[in-house]
Amino acid sequence: MVEGGIAKADKTEFTECWRTTWKTPYIMRLALSAGIGGLLFGYDTGVISGALLFIKEDFDEVEKKTWLQSTIVSMAVAGAIVGAAVGGWINDRFGRRMSILIADVLFLIGAVVMAFAPAPWVIIVGRIFVGFGVGMASMTSPLYISEASPARIRGALVSTNGLLITGGQFFSYLINLAFVHTPGTWRWMLGVAGVPAIVQFVLMLSLPESPRWLYRKDRVAESRAILERIYPEEEVEAEMEALKESVEAEKADEAIIGNSFGAKLKGAFANPVVRRGLAAGVTVQVAQQFVGINTVMYYSPSIVQFAGFASNSTAMALSLVTSGLNAIGSIVSMMFVDRYGRRKLMIISMFGIITCLIILATVFSQAAIHAPKIDAVQSTTFAPNATCPAFAPLAVPNAPPSRWNCMKCLRSECGFCASGVQPYAPGACVVLSDDMKATCHSRGRTYFKDGCPSKFGFLAIVFLGLYIIVYAPGMGTVPWIVNSEIYPLRYRGLGGGIAAVSNWVSNLIVSESFLSLTHALGSSGTFLLFAGFSTVGLFFIWLLVPETKGLQFEEVEKLLEVGYKPSLLQRKNKAKDVDTA
Repeated sequence: MVEGGIAKADKTEFTECWRTTWKTPYIMRLALSAGIGGLLFGYDTGVISGALLFIKEDFDEVEKKTWLQSTIVSMAVAGAIVGAAVGGWINDRFGRRMSILIADVLFLIGAVVMAFAPAPWVIIVGRIFVGFGVGMASMTSPLYISEASPARIRGALVSTNGLLITGGQFFSYLINLAFVHTPGTWRWMLGVAGVPAIVQFVLMLSLPESPRWLYRKDRVAESRAILERIYPEEEVEAEMEALKESVEAEKADEAIIGNSFGAKLKGAFANPVVRRGLAAGVTVQVAQQFVGINTVMYYSPSIVQFAGFASNSTAMALSLVTSGLNAIGSIVSMMFVDRYGRRKLMIISMFGIITCLIILATVFSQAAIHAPKIDAVQSTTFAPNATCPAFAPLAVPNAPPSRWNCMKCLRSECGFCASGVQPYAPGACVVLSDDMKATCHSRGRTYFKDGCPSKFGFLAIVFLGLYIIVYAPGMGTVPWIVNSEIYPLRYRGLGGGIAAVSNWVSNLIVSESFLSLTHALGSSGTFLLFAGFSTVGLFFIWLLVPETKGLQFEEVEKLLEVGYKPSLLQRKNKAKDVDTA
């Protein structure tokens, strides 16, 4: 028996997924077509990290205002909150397929608006439209794939959506690099997102609705026809019977509670199965964000620059490594999620994440402590009116120039012009401006404004890569799998919508606050804070999230009816019962 009283599913090899889809390629066609929503999700959340570097160059106000940079990044997340909330209702009312088609239209509108934006506020409007699409796609694509997949390979197929999300992020960095030297740089980067939206829209027009949603709407013949294309002939009748039993129970529930959105929401929280499902689903979605992953994906070029790599193209090239590792991690998830289980992968992933975050905090702390010193002579004689205004003995009597280093210079909102001879030798602390950057470069030096040259920079890149490697197979893809299978059919759209909203609200908090946190706490303090959040998340995943691998949807429902407790707590309760007896 598993924890909660349901028999363990047999281990499913990764090869079983390929055997099944090879025999029934229609299943993979459904999964990949719906998964393009994940590709769009990944592209639109990843592309902004590189585009922002060039948006700052075109608009001085964006360069000077950190809050405006954060707003451009996070408005897609704000739009995703609305998209996920409305998407839950649209999923249940109009179906999964219609939700994906609407998301594609929103993606296309957002891409066109951003590509032709004449001002930062227009970019923000485009990001909001893209966010609407991202929010709907983030919950609908895995839900559609889940409901069109045999239970024994469901985890691997839903992982294709995760693979396409990370693949979209990797693709966005490739596009960013491709357009670095092209006129209009960021406009091309943001506008390209319209192409896969058009492709998916056309593909989805030829695909059916979810068979489970059709059965729920009394379109039984259509549902059977689709199931016959997905399942072997001998399994179709059993699947139809399971659907019938589930739907009849839900309709009886509906007759008591009502069918309005308010009644449905009230019924969801009154239903112990849904409440327990939401406790698990919301926990994994919030934990996914508060490990800090999207600060790495949205701001990875900036983080690379914090680590001491000043060039935009170098920062984006190194960021390509992190996104590539994320995509590889998604493939690992597909290989193991149906074999070792959702819960185990997430717990192992969280231990690795916490370890990497603590090491990254240490690396960035050492980088700040050992940043190159400021040469007072160079700083005052480098060029006329070039000295950083804050760099003067009288301006900071408790911190004379002899105690300054590059990091203190940057925190004073100035720039560091490195030594032209040795990269880690003392350099000049100068004013922060494009003219000064050009002057510094003209003398064969490197100009730093986001991070300092550091011997620890390579270590930062290595552990950022390791962080992605341990994140992607577990916390990267599994939360979406859990939320696609843990709710009863009648509440699946609503439950998925609530969990997706919690994900995007958490995402908004993290992405909007990251640059401010790094300014206030430094990179080291920020990563340490994420390590603390991750520890809390690990505890609640252990406490609240059951194992669902290989189980039919109806079996998951029965597991939650019993109620879930970790095996450690079960043993304690048994020991108490023995003592009482």
